[in-house]
Amino acid sequence: MRVAIASCRELPEWEKDDLPLYAALRERGAEVAVVAWDDPEIRWGSFDACLIRTTWDYWDDGEGGDRRDEFIAWAERVEGMTRLFNPAATVRWNTHKRYLRDLAGAGAPLAPTIWLPAGATIDVAAAVTERGWTGGFIKPQIGACARGTLRFAADEAGFAAAQAHLGAYLGREPMLLQPYLRRVETEGETSLIFFDGAFSHAVQKIPVPGDYRVQDDYGASDRPTQVSAAEIAAAAELVAAAGGEHAPLLYARVDMMRDDSGRWVLAELEVVEPSLFFRHDEAAPGRLADALVRRLA
Repeated sequence: MRVAIASCRELPEWEKDDLPLYAALRERGAEVAVVAWDDPEIRWGSFDACLIRTTWDYWDDGEGGDRRDEFIAWAERVEGMTRLFNPAATVRWNTHKRYLRDLAGAGAPLAPTIWLPAGATIDVAAAVTERGWTGGFIKPQIGACARGTLRFAADEAGFAAAQAHLGAYLGREPMLLQPYLRRVETEGETSLIFFDGAFSHAVQKIPVPGDYRVQDDYGASDRPTQVSAAEIAAAAELVAAAGGEHAPLLYARVDMMRDDSGRWVLAELEVVEPSLFFRHDEAAPGRLADALVRRLA
């Protein structure tokens, strides 16, 4: 059994979280090759499966744009040659934040959101004031790792910064505007991780004091945490909805946070290349490896 692990050309030296997964696959008899997704020399058809993992360069081309179309075309091409996890249709759907709109339409709890297509104009002060928000949060509809995000206060300086930020981005890409959920600064986000539709483990991600970014790129910390049966069940419903006809997806991560009233809301549902925090559960790599082996049996 040969398994390709799709990564990127310039993976940070400190990124080692997937190493236990590689070991678990090898313990189960797999030959594992970690390769760049955009390497033209890779013969994808020579593998029994391709597992998308740290392909973290498709959302930023280094010139103010992204490589999403190229990445989707790659996924579709690879899927024609071997088993791809997760499927190309899932990659297309989940690499654009409109997936959140789809899930909200199906009943997922989502913070109020203003969806702004590329080229749109908006009076930020008017939009925020009429909704009674005490602050706002802006992010691109395509992207990850807090790229292009901005939090701002509902005051003259904040509105000016937000207006300028959207002016710089909306000319080339779609954006979204939400209320800023202040509890993220102290409570962070809770990530619930699933393999083959079954809950595996949960992690709490906490930003540095005064920040909102929960990625370790910005100094945030993460730790294992406990979640309730009701929270697991709610997240499992979201994972099933994300899978659609491909459910259960091989892997998924549901990122939840609390709004100002304490309501549990969906921040992201990552089913393409999420960090799976293997470092916080030594049995988790084996769970994913077993799930993959079952798929290939």
